[in-house]
Amino acid sequence: MNKDTLTDKHEVFYNDSGETLAQVAQRGGRCPIPGDIQGRLKCGNCGEVSEKWQCLRLMDSAPLKGGRGSATMVQKCKLCCRENSVDILSQTIKPYNAEDSEKFKTIVEFECRGLEPVDFQPQGGFVAEGAESGTPFNDINLLEKDWNDYDEKTKESVGIYEVTHKFVKC
Repeated sequence: MNKDTLTDKHEVFYNDSGETLAQVAQRGGRCPIPGDIQGRLKCGNCGEVSEKWQCLRLMDSAPLKGGRGSATMVQKCKLCCRENSVDILSQTIKPYNAEDSEKFKTIVEFECRGLEPVDFQPQGGFVAEGAESGTPFNDINLLEKDWNDYDEKTKESVGIYEVTHKFVKC
């Protein structure tokens, strides 16, 4: 089978243990991932893993070689020079709600051609909503895998703790 025609789908499963929050979402939407997704990718041809974090932007679109369409990100492997691509499947984006706490849940799927995601780094751009009060919490940075604040309306602590993820080939 020709490796150039292989397309894999990968799901990002997200998990946290939250405290009195109704939902973790993207700023301005119902997406648990911010507009920029930071990850490390592995070339499916030679196995080279990117040294730096790669930034995938939901709204980006780059043309594929030979006019075969477009993808969220197209890159050439530094080691084997093969062109690979990743496309964020926007219709698969799902919120992470309070009832999902402490369970893995698919939050987004990627269509990968020649690349495999191997690491995910949540950063800034997250928002959350107080479960009881509806209080918005903006500009949450999950780089440290934990975040906490205080909900003035309910006089309770709120937080997102122990953020973890895994990739599953689907």
